[in-house]
Amino acid sequence: MQDAVLVTGGCGYIGSHVVRRLGECGHAVVIVDDLSSGFRENLATDVPLLRQDVGDHQAMVAAMRHYGVRTVMHFAASISVPESVAQPLKYYDNNTSKTIALLRACADAGVREVLFSSTAAVYGESHARPVTEDDRCEPTSPYGRSKQMDEWILADVAGASGLRYVALRYFNVAGADPLLRMGQRAPGATHLIKVACEAALGRRPALTIFGGDYPTADGTCVRDFIHVEDLAEAHVSALAYLRTGGATSQVLNCGYGHGLSVRQIVEEVRRQVGRPFEVQVGPRRAGDIASLIADPSRMRRLLAWKPKFDDLSVIIESALAWERKVGV
Repeated sequence: MQDAVLVTGGCGYIGSHVVRRLGECGHAVVIVDDLSSGFRENLATDVPLLRQDVGDHQAMVAAMRHYGVRTVMHFAASISVPESVAQPLKYYDNNTSKTIALLRACADAGVREVLFSSTAAVYGESHARPVTEDDRCEPTSPYGRSKQMDEWILADVAGASGLRYVALRYFNVAGADPLLRMGQRAPGATHLIKVACEAALGRRPALTIFGGDYPTADGTCVRDFIHVEDLAEAHVSALAYLRTGGATSQVLNCGYGHGLSVRQIVEEVRRQVGRPFEVQVGPRRAGDIASLIADPSRMRRLLAWKPKFDDLSVIIESALAWERKVGV
């Protein structure tokens, strides 16, 4: 291989979609995934899989050198806000300490391009308007704080070396590959649209809405949902930005710029399934915030990114089709 892309967490939900798009665009790819939360079923058959820990310095340096890696895309992380509140050390270890180890391996292997999977959780409490990348970050959970630390580390390393990076702040990712080659497999997932689809198909006894008294139009949380295929395309565009000499490292919001409430999601799932399912209202979850919507104008401008799936009905249609296929 030459100029390969090493993708950590490439057997996971988002990583697998990105790996597929990279292959379709002609990039050489190698995956590092310990399969603690990824799935072999998401693996493209012609992509090498190294089952190892991204924190293993010697193994990561060897992999980067052996495969001629030019760029690292780092998806491997723990991602549950409630779990991070209950197990903060897990998040600071897996998300922050191992990112440091990975960047050290990149430095020793001569890798100078990094695409980093960040999160809108770095912003913290709700904002009255769509957030820009320049807005203050005040994360309310260990998950958000671990990712903010990673962004600080990336900026400091870039300032002290030749590293160039793009950190993509994901908002709420949902949906599946339209051809149903891959999707969200994790059992016991906490992502709203997956949980709602499982409940609607009878695979969960009910859907719990965590908090009905937020200061929003219908009392439930409001989020910016982005289809996983559009997010994958953003990664391909960000890679092109790095490889064609984008002038500076970037932090970019990945969302559509408009919000949907939990109740709106539930009603659209009900409409598409054509029957009701049980919905309960429970207490708020630790770390949740009322409303968070992206201003994606910087990403649209710098990457010439144009979403193709910015439609709630399309997102949920693909999510339901995936759940019907896999039954996970």
